[in-house]
Amino acid sequence: MRSWADDRPVRLKNVTVPGCLIGQPEHDLVVTDISIDGGRIAQRGGADIEMNRAMVFPTFIDMHTHLDKGHIWPRAANPDGTFQGALDTVGADRSDNWTDEDVRTRMEFSLKCAHAHGTSVIRTHLDSIAPQDEISWQVFSDLRQKWAGRIELQGSSLIGCEGVENIARDYADTADIVAAAGGVLGLVTYPVPDIRQRLLEFFILAGERNLEVDFHSDETMDPNSETLRMIAEIILKTGWAKPVTVGHCCSLSTQDEARALDTLDLVAKAGINIVSLPMCNLYLQDRHAGRTPRNRGITLVHEMLDRGINISFASDNTRDPFYAYGDLDMLEVMRQATRIGHLDHSNLSWPETFFNNPAKACGFDAPSLKPGAPADIVVFTARTWTELFSRPQSDRIVLRKGEQIDTTLPNYSDLDRLMEVTP
Repeated sequence: MRSWADDRPVRLKNVTVPGCLIGQPEHDLVVTDISIDGGRIAQRGGADIEMNRAMVFPTFIDMHTHLDKGHIWPRAANPDGTFQGALDTVGADRSDNWTDEDVRTRMEFSLKCAHAHGTSVIRTHLDSIAPQDEISWQVFSDLRQKWAGRIELQGSSLIGCEGVENIARDYADTADIVAAAGGVLGLVTYPVPDIRQRLLEFFILAGERNLEVDFHSDETMDPNSETLRMIAEIILKTGWAKPVTVGHCCSLSTQDEARALDTLDLVAKAGINIVSLPMCNLYLQDRHAGRTPRNRGITLVHEMLDRGINISFASDNTRDPFYAYGDLDMLEVMRQATRIGHLDHSNLSWPETFFNNPAKACGFDAPSLKPGAPADIVVFTARTWTELFSRPQSDRIVLRKGEQIDTTLPNYSDLDRLMEVTP
């Protein structure tokens, strides 16, 4: 493949694209041509470049990440690989090490990785327990401005529902910070005794500031964890109209089938957006020392799609106690989600869960390969799904506004100075 070093109009002949991304949902993959002129996808024309059926995607949207936690593993490894081990380890590291410089350096490292892999839009959750909220949200705002034009950033606050005695009172200052930054109000929900009241208070707090909301819910194999169901019921009862996103929803996979499907009917009626995080859930869920895991932790994505629920996939954590691996590479997420969730041999619209669906959930412009859209694309030498998912595709080409970017990844040694463990 050539280097796009000049700005002359070109036509990429014989590229392979998912049919659902170019208005042909009845087709799995389509071989077509894509013209680029003036940094945008053009109707036709340009100097021909033979692409030999190379696959082309729009740049990715990663709608659930934790940039503030990223890459702390060398100094804060999960001691036993469990969810509680992750909570305790992150809490201690945040208290000891999350200064402005530390958070800023690690977040920017993650952005460099995502950019090189072909991601152009990210929603990140930010741990927002005071006084960390002021530090991390200022860093976020600075980096959002610095990276404008390369990665569009959206922030969502994050606290546990059990972490505040009175949400309406104790989360108010943080909610003001979120509102001032144009962010999303977030909450981790657990089945604590007064969870329904806490959820009601949370929705009131968000509504008073006209904020969208984003939950981490039912991230457990306990079938009795049903906070997703409560969220849907509250939305339907109160008439909440702002977008709602809920992530994880792992407990659905262990619940009685009829009960789980009834909950999904409520979710569909309430118009909730769901995001599945298969890599992190596979890592943490059903982990017991000396015992082979029985459950994958993935939520009921096929059943959600069947009900018209807007379902997406995303990276989640990166090299921190919640997930020891990852690089904010959405192709890896697509590859692993396909294997873990059996997305192959299924609905032909699955590619939309990495592009159009997250855009809809978060209010971003939908990525497009249609004429008039920015020529923000990722090119792979692979010609079929099995070729794409069988190799890392480290030779991919990423174009932004028709220009090829440098896809060299940052070196982990760039973070070494931050990895000395605090005594």
